[in-house]
Amino acid sequence: MTRRSSPQVEHVTVHGHRRAYVRAGTGPVVLLLHGLGCDHTTWAPVIDSLSRTHTVIAPDLLGHGVSDKPRADYSVGGYANGMRDLLTVLGVDTATVVGHSFGGGVAMQFAYQYPERTERLVLVGSGGLGPEVSPAIRAITTPGFHQVMGVLSAPGLRHAATTTMRVLARSGISQLRDLGEVATIYDSFKDPHARAAIRHVVRAVVDWKGQIVTMADRAYLTEAMPMCVVWGADDHVIPVSHASNASALAPTARVEIIPNAGHFPHRDHPERFAKLVRDFIRTTEPSHYDRNHWRDLLRDGAPVRPAEASAGEPPVDPLDDVRHATPA
Repeated sequence: MTRRSSPQVEHVTVHGHRRAYVRAGTGPVVLLLHGLGCDHTTWAPVIDSLSRTHTVIAPDLLGHGVSDKPRADYSVGGYANGMRDLLTVLGVDTATVVGHSFGGGVAMQFAYQYPERTERLVLVGSGGLGPEVSPAIRAITTPGFHQVMGVLSAPGLRHAATTTMRVLARSGISQLRDLGEVATIYDSFKDPHARAAIRHVVRAVVDWKGQIVTMADRAYLTEAMPMCVVWGADDHVIPVSHASNASALAPTARVEIIPNAGHFPHRDHPERFAKLVRDFIRTTEPSHYDRNHWRDLLRDGAPVRPAEASAGEPPVDPLDDVRHATPA
């Protein structure tokens, strides 16, 4: 079968800042939001498959990839606003929003701020579901990060480090599988504007204790919106236990743990991931925003949960009911 050529990067200027994105396919829209330090190319293995049935839009978030990297608002809310404006300029009213890692936090915020524009929510190894995060990400918040990375990003050292990471990623050792993507992120730090943007992003969502942003206080709103949570079983960036947090916080969410996958399950098993997303879309109705229902949810707040399990009964582990993704 002839493989389709990669979609061309397009640009649009919003609020004076040039934003890059790729668009492929036709049909209902799927918006793919990448993680910290990545860009739209992280979705390259799944764009072709998803675009057979959907219009896929994969932007470079502001401060990432070939989008502009201004001194700007790099908060999660600011990114959600930016995605609303990008979709508006592109003539898109609603979308199924898929967010990976930090992009998952943006996806959650987008769904919270703009429920009328969100058909479904897919969170992939997402931030916002627990405080734990890898020490490497917390290190970005430390004083001197910008200067130290300036030294570590010198051409010779950067080339040696990224080459080593990519070799190790191909070693077959599961704990090292994500180093290929880490190498790409490391390489992007050669641009001082990218380093500054990443530092602002991380400081907005992480402190020395871990993640600051959380969906815990708003998870009950997912009652009104189909949600799927996807995690790699061997994720060493954000622990897979956060998938059980999602199951506890949003009992109606579909949770999928992909075996033999790390923090980038969409790259480790692209066909399986694409099938999972397509099946989720096919088997769920898009959310239809009802202002009165949304008002009722906000007014009533989160439902009261039983304080403790009955005496003598072991607590229920939400992962007991997790449906494991099946091969495509």
